[in-house]
Amino acid sequence: MRIKSEEIVEGVYQIGGTGITNADDAAVYLIDFAGEQAMIDSGAGRSFSQLVNNIEELGFSATKVSKLILTHCHIDHVGAAPFFKKQYGAKIVIHELDAQAVEMGDSQKTAASWYGSDFPPTKIDVKLTGAKGKLKYGEDALQWLHTPGHTPGSISLYLERDGKRILFGQDIHGPFHKSFGSDINAWKQSMIKLLELNVDILCEGHFGIYQSKEKVREYIERYLEEYE
Repeated sequence: MRIKSEEIVEGVYQIGGTGITNADDAAVYLIDFAGEQAMIDSGAGRSFSQLVNNIEELGFSATKVSKLILTHCHIDHVGAAPFFKKQYGAKIVIHELDAQAVEMGDSQKTAASWYGSDFPPTKIDVKLTGAKGKLKYGEDALQWLHTPGHTPGSISLYLERDGKRILFGQDIHGPFHKSFGSDINAWKQSMIKLLELNVDILCEGHFGIYQSKEKVREYIERYLEEYE
């Protein structure tokens, strides 16, 4: 039996990932900003219709997903992006250092070759630059940080909701490979940045949702020790 989408805090949902959509999918998150939605990552592509159904089951419409924010360029995170762009007009957002892999459909940099798949060259609408910034939604905002390491253009996002700071830190555990352009030293500095945020909830890319400052810190520190 399929697990339905999970509400993490009010207006923040996991709508895709293992147990919810196809096993190839990294976690997919949806955030409601007063009727306008942001989507973080999009799975590997084969779950596009199911993601749309999950959005609708929550009472939303895929046409209201104004921005599809990609945490990095790997296919298990970007696979359905072309569909949301073409069919629903979602603006695709990614850091400029990972943008070329998506726009070129690079089978190595997108890791499509790992999945025995390919990824069509897809135009990016918004290329994030620099170390940090905000994506505005009316009076609200989704903050982003450049957290390179897994890939050169990896980002993490966070927001305040219900008195809690929620971090979307996809693939902060790695892995690290030369073909990805990984940089373990840059990753260590990125993890220090995330620890300094002192978040209450971590929404991870493959290993679930960690709630409490202590559990989030333990999760990140465990990987820092592993790659020491």
